[in-house]
Amino acid sequence: MQLETVLIEKPEETNFILGQSHFIKTVEDLHEALVSSVPGIRFGLAFCEASTKCLVRWSGNDEALIALAQKNAAAIGAGHSFIIFLGDGFYPINVLNAIKMVPEVCGIFCATANATRVLVAEEGGGRGILGVIDGNKPTGIETEEDIAWRKNFLRMIGYKAD
Repeated sequence: MQLETVLIEKPEETNFILGQSHFIKTVEDLHEALVSSVPGIRFGLAFCEASTKCLVRWSGNDEALIALAQKNAAAIGAGHSFIIFLGDGFYPINVLNAIKMVPEVCGIFCATANATRVLVAEEGGGRGILGVIDGNKPTGIETEEDIAWRKNFLRMIGYKAD
């Protein structure tokens, strides 16, 4: 078995979702889940087919994000994995439940804008995702001042009521 670390290549602030599913229908169903969840959402998605032609299948409505998804899906190359890149101003929190409700989706590895590395194993012609390294390790324990900042920040961006 060979292990590889694949760096997700993307603009620094771009959010993405990495997951695993089990059927070619995933591409169209994820597309429908995204456009039904957030009006005007911009995205690109790619899915690594694990049998038959073993192609990187894709969809989306933004050419640059589609190209980003295709490039990263091909680099990961893990059977039945999918990756979705979201346009500026769109966030995983707004679509994650809809994605998880798609019947073919088995799980989500991460949903982030952080620098991310994907740990991939290769064996017998197949590849699988072992896990992800999402961002950096903690630098300490949250203080009372940090708690106040966090609560204020969530209210400032509209995710908590005053």
